[in-house]
Amino acid sequence: MAMTTSQNDVQVQQKEEGEEDEQSMSRSDSGEDSLDGLLRNRCPLTPSISPRKRTTSQSKTEPPLLRTNKRTIYTAGRPPWYNVTGTTFKEAFVIGLCGGSASGKTTVANKIIEALDVPWVVLLSMDSFYKVLSKDAQELAAKNEYNFDHPDAFDFELLVTVLRKLKKGKSIKVPVYDFTTHSRRKEWKTVYGANVVIFEGILAFANKELLKLLDMKVFVDTDSDIRLVRRLKRDITDRGRDISGVIKQYNKFVKPAFEQYIEPTVQVADIVVPRGGENFVALDLIVQHVHSQLEKREITVRGNSAGIYQPWLLPIRVNLCPKP
Repeated sequence: MAMTTSQNDVQVQQKEEGEEDEQSMSRSDSGEDSLDGLLRNRCPLTPSISPRKRTTSQSKTEPPLLRTNKRTIYTAGRPPWYNVTGTTFKEAFVIGLCGGSASGKTTVANKIIEALDVPWVVLLSMDSFYKVLSKDAQELAAKNEYNFDHPDAFDFELLVTVLRKLKKGKSIKVPVYDFTTHSRRKEWKTVYGANVVIFEGILAFANKELLKLLDMKVFVDTDSDIRLVRRLKRDITDRGRDISGVIKQYNKFVKPAFEQYIEPTVQVADIVVPRGGENFVALDLIVQHVHSQLEKREITVRGNSAGIYQPWLLPIRVNLCPKP
């Protein structure tokens, strides 16, 4: 009888230890990992990374969540305006992405977001800040005679105001631009504060006030022939343009604007990324730098949050009373 009792105790203990291992594995695979742990265990950028569904587009309304292979992040929830001590976070880290039309800026931004794997990231597109066109300008745009690549085509005053608020961690309203009708939609999109803000646009470095808000400036350098092919495909497929109109607009406005306003701004860039989203070495260096800056700013949300509740954690092993 004593022998049977001993075996039962061993079996119960092994079962409990097995349950502990399962719980430990479950905790390590859940989305509650600390940011420090994610940084230590993260994999460098490789071509095999599965793309994340983009939910930060300013021109489409999509579900407020981001899905990765490991977890789901709800982007419309409570922004991380406060840390575990109840004080506000320091300013968000703002990355500026500049480059010619169809150079791959959005692709680079999405790959950076995927590799960063931090709880809160906002992608802000300069395309959302085209000015409201007058009736005469609308008619010119319909005939591909309006220069959308000139600095005067953008509402820089609104853009600077919005980016400044985002940098301070405040929620903002972003206009939604319709490229088919060349007009702003009535509904504006609500965007919340974040740890990291990625701002991308063809003239992202063309305004002095904007440059003051950027903590890191990245220029995406892609061959002009590749950019033209991408623009043809995008404008014809996604924006309902005809091929002759796209080529006419490119030769008359896009190419001259790149040479006059966009290409010279490469001089203010901190990093130049040749080949855009295909340059995984450059992207990995960018991600490493952003991680180091976030550590300096003490943005370790998950690590600090996990430490709060340690005194109230359940005991690792629970001894059950034997049946009477």
